Amino acid sequence: MLDLMTASTPSTVLVGREADLGVLREALKRVRGDEPAAVLVGGEAGVGKTRLVEEFCRSLDGEPVRVLQGQCLELGEEGLPFAPFAAALRELARHEGRAVFDGREAEFARLLPELGPPPDFQEARRGHLFELVGALFARLAEEQPVILEIEDLHWADRSTRDLIGFLLRSVRVRRLLLIATYRTDELHRGHPLRPFLAELDRVRGVQRLEVDRLDRDGTAELLGHLLGLEPDPATVDAVAERAQGIPFFIEQFASSADPGCGDIPETLRDLLLSRVDQLPEAAQRVLRVAAVGGTQFGHELLARVAGVDEATLESALRATVAAQLIVFDPTGGYEFRHALVREAVHDDLLPGEHARLHARYAQTIESEPHLVAPDRAPAEIAHHWHAAHDHPRALVAARRAAESASCRYAFAEQARLLERVLELWEQVPEAATLLGTTHLDLLEETALVAIDAGDHLRALSLTRAAIGDLDCEAEPLRAARLLIRRAKLLRNAGKSDGAAEAREAYRLLQSAPRDAAWLRLVGDVAYQTAGIDGEAAARMAGELRSAAADLGDEASQVHAEITFGQVCGGRLPADQAVPTMRQAVERARAAGDVSNCSHGVVNLSDSLFELGDYAESAAVAAEGIPDADRVGVSRTTGVYLLVNYAEALMALGRWDEADARLAEAARQDPPGVLAVAWLRLRARIRLARGHDGAAALVTRAVGFLAKPFLTAEHRVTLLELRLLAALASGDTAAALQFARASVHDKGVFERPRYGWALLVAASRAADEPLRAEIRELAAALPARYPAERAAAAEVAALIGTAPDDGGPVDACFSGGPSAGAGASGGGSGAGGSAGGGAGLGGVEAWRAAVAARRVDGQPYQLAGALLGYAEAVAGDRQAASEALQEAAEIAERLGAGPMLAAVDVLGRRLGVRAGVAHVPEQRGDGEVLTAREREVLRLVAEGQSNSGIARELFISPKTASVHVSRIIAKLEVSNRLEAAAVARRLGMLES
Repeated sequence: MLDLMTASTPSTVLVGREADLGVLREALKRVRGDEPAAVLVGGEAGVGKTRLVEEFCRSLDGEPVRVLQGQCLELGEEGLPFAPFAAALRELARHEGRAVFDGREAEFARLLPELGPPPDFQEARRGHLFELVGALFARLAEEQPVILEIEDLHWADRSTRDLIGFLLRSVRVRRLLLIATYRTDELHRGHPLRPFLAELDRVRGVQRLEVDRLDRDGTAELLGHLLGLEPDPATVDAVAERAQGIPFFIEQFASSADPGCGDIPETLRDLLLSRVDQLPEAAQRVLRVAAVGGTQFGHELLARVAGVDEATLESALRATVAAQLIVFDPTGGYEFRHALVREAVHDDLLPGEHARLHARYAQTIESEPHLVAPDRAPAEIAHHWHAAHDHPRALVAARRAAESASCRYAFAEQARLLERVLELWEQVPEAATLLGTTHLDLLEETALVAIDAGDHLRALSLTRAAIGDLDCEAEPLRAARLLIRRAKLLRNAGKSDGAAEAREAYRLLQSAPRDAAWLRLVGDVAYQTAGIDGEAAARMAGELRSAAADLGDEASQVHAEITFGQVCGGRLPADQAVPTMRQAVERARAAGDVSNCSHGVVNLSDSLFELGDYAESAAVAAEGIPDADRVGVSRTTGVYLLVNYAEALMALGRWDEADARLAEAARQDPPGVLAVAWLRLRARIRLARGHDGAAALVTRAVGFLAKPFLTAEHRVTLLELRLLAALASGDTAAALQFARASVHDKGVFERPRYGWALLVAASRAADEPLRAEIRELAAALPARYPAERAAAAEVAALIGTAPDDGGPVDACFSGGPSAGAGASGGGSGAGGSAGGGAGLGGVEAWRAAVAARRVDGQPYQLAGALLGYAEAVAGDRQAASEALQEAAEIAERLGAGPMLAAVDVLGRRLGVRAGVAHVPEQRGDGEVLTAREREVLRLVAEGQSNSGIARELFISPKTASVHVSRIIAKLEVSNRLEAAAVARRLGMLES
């Protein structure tokens, strides 16, 4: 459809094509087994067919295979015959010399005139030329497999098609792989390639491969490569929606000067419109009308708006379909093949034409709403009146469409529509009368919807504006509602604790009637106050429960119980809080109160985690995620649930599943400090696995420490993460500095669950003065639940503080070397340094730490304690070997490469069998890796990154990444470090 030959040079990065590459590799595997094969690679223009084949051929560098390439020319049936074969043979002669034709240069001169004058062949003897070509390929294939790549088969002349058919059907050259690419969007009904492909489908060894568009994740990955940085989700969404997964379009957006990829680059716009200009004028007029209606449109609606007779309309549509600009939609209508074509045609409309057509669409849909999907009619009408610049009608239509979006929990769409209403308010003098509302009501509603949509900064601005327009003393309930909303937004943005706003809201509520609305606002104030003044928040929560009981309203009582769980969950013992929380969740679920149910599930899953019931915590969080999606709060409550689910999965040792859930949370792009939770957990996994991307995540997460306000939970967990990253990097000076700066944070005592995790990490970095401080802190910090008691035991082993049945006491054990870097980050999840460290507590202290970690059940933390125990019992070779073996098995299962390496180092230092990575069985031919993979593995062992490997071997970083992934899979290891270690032991790096 599109002539991309004049476009800028495409990206060398290949994204999302591993399965397609696998098809080509399987075909080559059959060819190596003395079978002929052909793969016909189809796809739209710009989808990446050529890049796919190039990457496949590039991956064969160094392997015994000959690659010949040719391209069909856009000259039609009368064009140069056999063009791709002539190009392939010309390249062959250039590299091999004329001798490759085995003395038959004169006969091959029919294809290559530079070989001399050809003999006087008659057309009837064309078969002789075919036999010559077939014999040549057969002779070449005897030496090594041959790949014949033919580009742009849709432009092939009949002679070329006939020769291809001869090679595939008649000669069937063994060890020849023919790969031909063609554009599916060029194959109109009468295209000669259609019957040819149908014939080839019946030939054994021939298969078709359809290259699909990229999904959103593929678009994001390609944009990241092209821009050289991780694109923000809004940019990814915009490009994904407009480029629709076509890599060429994505590249064009990325190469434009617009960092937000907003405008269509002029070169791309001209390219998109070039095909439109070739249509008959009547078809162009209909296409312009269709473009106003959107990417998808129905026949009846188009007929009404276009105002032409049925015959003219059908003729115009037939021309646009034949030109592959429009395709049939599965619903019975039509769809632009590329959204960017629609956008370019729409943008090319004259101003008057633009307004007139949009108004006609609005009028038509208003009078006949059945012409569009029922749930889309209000939004369509609002869009068209706004585009037609009819402000009064646009104002009313936008408000109606916002109400419709609200019923579908489409908060982002609702927010955009309400913003439009605000924008139009000043342009329509009678706005209040038309809408039956006030500007203040509209401000408050828009702010609330912006929160649901996740745009907290916009909500903060709108709330400030609403408070400025309000007489707070005259309307205390509304004022309190706006103030507490502002307090929440300030807190979520990390700008302040919102204490002043919460206090003022509570003051105003004292003069308001105690109804259901009052109860909900007091609950909000209590929740907001919990992180500032826990005692005051608890009193408010108690007051709320009493008032709800007096009111006797079921919904209010459920809300009061959920709030009580939120406010007092960290203050009450979890085993006491969980039954009440569970009951409140069940009551909310029975009442159909999905919002309160979702909030309650967050608290319940968190408390279950604190109790050490990780499996139940995971199950409860997973059950709540669909509800958050259903009510449109995926970016807020939904993210908390995903994080709770992932944290429980990490504790259960199911790291891959946890990482996938955290990736889901990241895709939601939670606003402000809501991102901290997924960032810190994913950073911990990557630290523990030695992942290249750990540093970027740590930097991004720790950057939140610069915020003026963070909750105790966020602050303490980020302080711990910063310390773990320093330990993982081996920067002991920085680790000690961070440990000193962190242990006295007040959040350590506010949330012991996270405080103990921080003390474990600090103990690994501590010198003697800091150990003394940690002993004092450990003696005062309560250890109530399995994870806390296990962390207390490990602190005791590291610095010499021994816990008894009632908690930690100040008792120092002597013996053993000074504490070194440890293997466990403590607390929830993963992270930390993977070194040894018997600590000051002695054998018994480490034995107690291992026992406590077993009771808790988190495998990574157990492996860290086992590592410390193995060093403590260095004199008992059997005990040390068993501990190291168990630690190695855990680390290998989790993919914790740094810990696995630490096990190996400690085992060699102690002179015991460390039991490192499992050695894979070799293939039947005695080889595990290909020659190319051995080259890559040597560079991996030298510490080269994927980019470094790419530079050394003249391949793309993506290809290097694919090679490394295959190596890891073949060696049955978890990461690069383990792969290099196994290769050294097996002698794979020897030349």
